[in-house]
Amino acid sequence: MRSRFLLLVLLPLAGFAWGAEFELKLHHSLPAVAPAHHKMLVPWAEKVEQESGGRLSITVYPSMQLGGQAPQLIDQARDGVVDIVWTLAGYTPGRFPRLEAFELPFLNTDPIVMNLALHDFVARYEEEFREYHLIAAFTHFGQALHSREPVRRASDLRGMNIRVPSRMCGWIVSAMGAVPIGSPVSKIPELLSKGVVDGAMIPFEVVQAVKVDELVDYHITLDSSRSDRFNTQIFLIAMNRDSYAALPADLQQVIDDNSGQQTARWLGELWSQNEAPGQQLAAESGELIALSPQEVEVLRTMVEAPVHERWFREVAKKGLDGPALLSEVRQLIDVWISRESKQQQSGQEQRQ
Repeated sequence: MRSRFLLLVLLPLAGFAWGAEFELKLHHSLPAVAPAHHKMLVPWAEKVEQESGGRLSITVYPSMQLGGQAPQLIDQARDGVVDIVWTLAGYTPGRFPRLEAFELPFLNTDPIVMNLALHDFVARYEEEFREYHLIAAFTHFGQALHSREPVRRASDLRGMNIRVPSRMCGWIVSAMGAVPIGSPVSKIPELLSKGVVDGAMIPFEVVQAVKVDELVDYHITLDSSRSDRFNTQIFLIAMNRDSYAALPADLQQVIDDNSGQQTARWLGELWSQNEAPGQQLAAESGELIALSPQEVEVLRTMVEAPVHERWFREVAKKGLDGPALLSEVRQLIDVWISRESKQQQSGQEQRQ
């Protein structure tokens, strides 16, 4: 009886097709108020359901409602505990070593460019995901620092305790002279309210979901021609291989039609749009600070080479050529910057 009641409570979280041939569970860690839930995952699930003609049903479970902790999500997909998860690749350090190249500091963080580059990169290294059926790998808009105290100079970061989502972000924070505190995003309100951390690295998209605008007064980005964020994180929408294999070919095609390059572009556009409300909340409740180009260069000198070298050594243990991977990522990003620029220029000319 309790499980039936729970099911009825959860039905509104996604479109539910009564009498569907296949019922899938999609699990993630953020609350239902987060834009990632109601603007990304639920619409994606509903689109898949509709295109399947109601033969597929996908129920989206936010806030780890099916149990476990956020870092366990990717294993839940691998082990068949759930059918699909949305998670951070960085929650399991070293599991996806090649992808970490996109998390290195001071790369371009435009989500559309990064997602399209990621799509091409993942296609070259499918073995990285052999334990899963990968639906999408994509980035958010990039990390801003949300802090109790103002940060106007690189030296202001020294000694701060800063929440980080991944080991790469932790390395960056350490190189800045601060102390990284790793935790899932859901723990940020507790860490800030108890004074465990002085600030948190998250994109503005998450500000409303975890009420960061009510807990800190300063929101720090970079005044840089290359990127206005410290780095970015890689998200995964991953499916259990057996759950995918159990679907007939036409329903597998529905999943595939909602994966790939067009989905990567949609996710990039969506996450770009999601930043604005969070930035507005931050500006209304506190102060937006962009570190000057001079201070950004100070940070770059402190951070870039040490973090690169640390990552090169780490992936070398797995037999990977870190410098070559970073070069490949930069080339792909440059290709998509050029393509997007030409497309925008062409669009402007057609409108004139």
